[in-house]
Amino acid sequence: MGMLVHVLAFAGLVIPLGNIIGPLVLWLVKKEEMPFVDWHGKQALNFNISIWIYGAIIGFAALVLFWTLIFPMLAMLFIGALLVFWLVMTIVNAMKASNGEWVKYPLTIEFLK
Repeated sequence: MGMLVHVLAFAGLVIPLGNIIGPLVLWLVKKEEMPFVDWHGKQALNFNISIWIYGAIIGFAALVLFWTLIFPMLAMLFIGALLVFWLVMTIVNAMKASNGEWVKYPLTIEFLK
């Protein structure tokens, strides 16, 4: 179940905000009865909310500075790097959770403690 909390973030590839909704639903259902799922749910939610915020900041900056030729291309590069980072970190932490490890994502704002 700890691994599933992380894997449910891939719902974001199909459903808008699915990367937050998927882990949130499982976390809300299982957090009281499974401390391991409670920990991993918080970590997955904090990470996915942080990624969404970072993406929104990059997107907003690209919109504000759209008239320059260089910045939109840089924004696309940063969004691509952010997507790869999200994908790799989600897979790595899902695998660690499947091995019973208690993990933390890097570059995460802790909304839920």
